[in-house]
Amino acid sequence: MGTPAPAVATDVLLAHGVGSRQDLPLPFGYALTGAVLALAVSFGVLALRWRQSKLTGAASGRELPGSLGEFADSGELRWALRLFGLAITGFVAWCAVAGPDLAKNPTAGFVYVIFWVGLVPASLLFGPVWRVLNPLRTIHLLVCLALRLDPHDPPFALPRWLGYWPAAVGLASFVWLELCANERDSTGTLTTYFSLYAGANLLGAMAYGQQWFAKCDGFEVFSALIGRLAPLGRREDGAIVLRNPLNNLDSTPEDRGLVAVLGVMLGSTAFDSFTSTTWWYDRTFESNMSPQTLSTIALAVSIGGVTLAFGIASWLAGVLSRRGPAGIATAFSHSLIPIAVGYLIAHYFSLLVFVGQQTVIYASDPMVDGSNLFGTANWTVNYEVVTVGQIATIQVLAIVVGHVLGVFAAHDRSVRLFPTRAAVMGQIPMMVLMVSYTVGGLSLLFSD
Repeated sequence: MGTPAPAVATDVLLAHGVGSRQDLPLPFGYALTGAVLALAVSFGVLALRWRQSKLTGAASGRELPGSLGEFADSGELRWALRLFGLAITGFVAWCAVAGPDLAKNPTAGFVYVIFWVGLVPASLLFGPVWRVLNPLRTIHLLVCLALRLDPHDPPFALPRWLGYWPAAVGLASFVWLELCANERDSTGTLTTYFSLYAGANLLGAMAYGQQWFAKCDGFEVFSALIGRLAPLGRREDGAIVLRNPLNNLDSTPEDRGLVAVLGVMLGSTAFDSFTSTTWWYDRTFESNMSPQTLSTIALAVSIGGVTLAFGIASWLAGVLSRRGPAGIATAFSHSLIPIAVGYLIAHYFSLLVFVGQQTVIYASDPMVDGSNLFGTANWTVNYEVVTVGQIATIQVLAIVVGHVLGVFAAHDRSVRLFPTRAAVMGQIPMMVLMVSYTVGGLSLLFSD
């Protein structure tokens, strides 16, 4: 993989982002002003030129060519991916249980980088990939086959009031583990967490069937929401199709707890950026509380603050549009997906590029006994594959593009729900919110 460049230290790469204000191709103030102008211009153009809803959601899409479409939806491919997901999970579990609890154990890298961060580009390219790879789905299906039970005819119906709330709780528990827990990289900690997570979700699936995973498994919901920006989707008639990602986004199912899931995605990323600042380090050092307690409180405030801000903007949108606030937050929640994805890319891109390489190297020798299982143990991380300046540029572009796509999605939904004049008025609070998110996100990401 090449020789590491001495200019980039390993401890810097262990942070979730390596770009800084000094690495931007133009002064930070210019980048921030350009981002805000991009949002303002997009809003103005849409208000003048996009007066009727143009997105058709799940009804849109062009079918894949015959053989390709059949292969993409074949049972053989589905089972191959299921078995692949089981195999990778089994390997990581073996590393966690049998391997040494040392820095070179690949378990933490697989969990926090290959799996958690890697789900973002995989879902953007191919849609909700975790739905097929999910080992818990496969285990549940195999148990049902062994017991001669119908996985789609469970003992109980999933309560409608439950919505996405279990997924929000599950996702929040994982980001707490990643960002706040003591010994978060320990194989013992990871084994305990995922044993509990798997047990809870398998019990839920045995009670409520496979639909449990689609609504209540935090990782599957996470992948499915990101997959709403993929060029691949499933049409109303069941066919796999190529479609405009904005149409895919428009087809996002609305349900209780969806705003909470997106609040976790946005708020946890903002918190992670915030904890990289000098101000946070100083407060942690001066505080009488333990770092874990302080981080837990700050994470909850970050998630709650992001979610509350969206709720207030939605309420104001309903008032200004004279439609009333009921259901507005859920109706516009899909517009947060590209924003959340933009922050995820900006924040974790460098982690995937560099620490992902390191994980692949460690995976070849999980027992630290010279086994070299995959022939990669002697590779070195190529720190020159992307420069810090390029990373900084990608970070800005990801955030700006995410917000612009959010503006498009919100505008189309607005003109569908409200009369034209009311639609424009109702979007003003959302526009202010997105500008605030942009300024806050960029400032945190590139803060010292």
